[in-house]
Amino acid sequence: VVVGVNRFQLDEEEPYEPLRVDPAIETQQAERLAKLRAERDQVAVDTALADLKKAAEGTDNVLYPMKEALRARATVGEVCNALREVWGTYVPSDAF
Repeated sequence: VVVGVNRFQLDEEEPYEPLRVDPAIETQQAERLAKLRAERDQVAVDTALADLKKAAEGTDNVLYPMKEALRARATVGEVCNALREVWGTYVPSDAF
């Protein structure tokens, strides 16, 4: 049984409306990010991200250094990039 192919098919396709984000929201968020980066202690952020990478390279719990990095006002993207540098990015295999 393949759902949607040979069982449980829809009589008609549901209309799909992609989400459109107002460009003003993107501009506001970029301004907020620039302000955050200008006001935070960059040395503390860099130190916290380095501690996070060190924990990720070993067997330490990464939760505590991650919390410290976020407390130092590192962005979620910066935290994720630090972990990607150590662990890489998961790519699922094509086989089922």
